[in-house]
Amino acid sequence: MKIVIDVMGSDNGPEAIVAGAVSSLAEFPDLEVVLVGDGGRINDILKKEKAENEKRITVFPTTEVIDMHDSPSRAVLQKKDSSLAVALNIMKDGGGDALLSAGSTGAVLAGSTFVLKRIKGIRRPALAPSLPTKSGRSLLIDCGANVVCSAEDLLLFALMGSCYMKKQFNMSSPRVGLINNGAEDSKGTPMHVEAYKMLKKAGETGEINFVGNVEGRDIAMGAADVLVCDGFTGNIVLKTYEGLGLYLVSILKSIFMKNIVTKLSALGVSSGLKELKKTMDYKEIGGAPLLGITKPVIKAHGSSDPAATKGAIRQAYNFVRGGFIEEIAQTAAKIEASLEEKEKSGE
Repeated sequence: MKIVIDVMGSDNGPEAIVAGAVSSLAEFPDLEVVLVGDGGRINDILKKEKAENEKRITVFPTTEVIDMHDSPSRAVLQKKDSSLAVALNIMKDGGGDALLSAGSTGAVLAGSTFVLKRIKGIRRPALAPSLPTKSGRSLLIDCGANVVCSAEDLLLFALMGSCYMKKQFNMSSPRVGLINNGAEDSKGTPMHVEAYKMLKKAGETGEINFVGNVEGRDIAMGAADVLVCDGFTGNIVLKTYEGLGLYLVSILKSIFMKNIVTKLSALGVSSGLKELKKTMDYKEIGGAPLLGITKPVIKAHGSSDPAATKGAIRQAYNFVRGGFIEEIAQTAAKIEASLEEKEKSGE
């Protein structure tokens, strides 16, 4: 398996991305990586990592970088020799099985849509990170790719998320919930009310396992396996989760470090504390799949360190193995036909 990596997008520079890629080779014997970016810097880092002669690493040098100040849609088209643009074209030409980037979310979304294209029937690709919950993990879709959504978009998000959880986490019937400000079907904006109706209908026909609205307080309790929302809401949920995780770890540390008694108590629960930290740490997951694109794309966290990069590569590896895109394409085609029929009939 070959994963194409945009090395230049991370806030921490290419060092973190290259180091994470090198360490991933030990975990996956059949893995090859294509490192796209500043060739000189990449080769220097490979020497530092003692991987300059590793045959499973290919360096593809580029001269430009897309940064956070660039217009996402224009940058991919204008900066043709940027690490992201070149990585996308390598994927387009069949030079890789999955793409990984820690760069600008907007640029990754725009570039993937322009170059790799959407799956037929999918109107808007969506970012779908995994959140830790009491029942395990839940998929949040969307978390920022689409600030404004229609009810139809949320239906397609639900279908993509459900397919992904079936394939990636072996769930036979993942529970799908709509994030809303109340449990009643009349809650939310007109868009939410309409989305509820469409999701309920999809549940009744067996396309998804819809469990209704999910309030914010119920997310962490594992009320649903797939959490559907617009990107504005999803991004707030995700960032709140990340901040709360950091807060919990820091407050527990301060409690157990107060005095000798609490420090001794900490020894007794150290394994549990480590597990909590691991559960809440975004580095364990590494990134979010961009669902709805014809090829596997993983958006890694902008502040990815080597551990987070390795987690994102692991996610990309499993994404390819899952055969998820083919199933989404079949489901999307059916939904597209249904929506077109609805529009023609004026419903």
